[in-house]
Amino acid sequence: MSFNRPDIIRPPSEWRSYFLPLTSGCSNNTCTFCGYYGSKLHIRDVTNVKSEIDAVASFTQSSIRLPSIPTVVYAIAQDWDGRRVFLQDGDALVYPFPKLREVLQHLNTKLPGVERIATYATPQDIIRRSLAELRELRQLKLGIFYTGLETGHDELLRRIGKGVSSDEVIEAGQRVKEAGISFSVTVILGLGGIEGSQKHVFETARVLTEIDPDYVGALTLTLVPGTPLHEQWEQNEFHPLSPFQSLEELKSIIENSSFTDCFFSSMHASNYLSVRGNLPQDKNRMLGELETILTARNPSLLKPEFLRGL
Repeated sequence: MSFNRPDIIRPPSEWRSYFLPLTSGCSNNTCTFCGYYGSKLHIRDVTNVKSEIDAVASFTQSSIRLPSIPTVVYAIAQDWDGRRVFLQDGDALVYPFPKLREVLQHLNTKLPGVERIATYATPQDIIRRSLAELRELRQLKLGIFYTGLETGHDELLRRIGKGVSSDEVIEAGQRVKEAGISFSVTVILGLGGIEGSQKHVFETARVLTEIDPDYVGALTLTLVPGTPLHEQWEQNEFHPLSPFQSLEELKSIIENSSFTDCFFSSMHASNYLSVRGNLPQDKNRMLGELETILTARNPSLLKPEFLRGL
């Protein structure tokens, strides 16, 4: 079966990475808010992946272009910083472990200048991997996992079809950190709607404190047409937060979380306001910035709705 290259969906910090697809779609395709809802997972043939790595090596080292290689490969390689690689798609860690090891070994051989490899990873994918396997991946330069917590509230996790409990996310995060891999967690402001806001905020802060991740990225809920959550909104069964209410959630999460050393940001395109800093050092400054905006309640200080993106 032929493999269709997925669209590039990546964390903001991976914008200069080379995007190498191992899969398309997501194994956990039941999240009611997500554009991957109902998608089919496709696993790319390992030989095909290695051919792309060979092509990138030839292009970056000798400017050789092969007619059999899709032009998108060279378009991505032209803007690549040469240091970082991001494995696509929604959860490339689901790729069978022996094949993943083979790909990473080949990547390190052909592109020795690569310093760090990254991937999205579901908590389920992480838990399926032993600590020894995760440490082996770390030795092969797989240095950071981006994982969606979304919320720490177990009832909300169940309602959105996340397929995992908050305890399992905590377990996954602790295993990643023990393996020496950096852990970046995303949370979604407004995911519980108006009625579920308080529990969403405080349970999310609790779980973030338990995980103590290296990075946290806050996104703001965007209702995606075709998803169950969008249909619930159309039927008046889900009541979204206003932009300022979402910022109140952001402020509460920062206020009630405790970290050892975490870079916390709301730089994603979905957010109405960007704040960032190292916690706990910058906590007071970040809370002060949010309080200023929340006190002013001036919509012109926020990103316009038409500029928000996924």
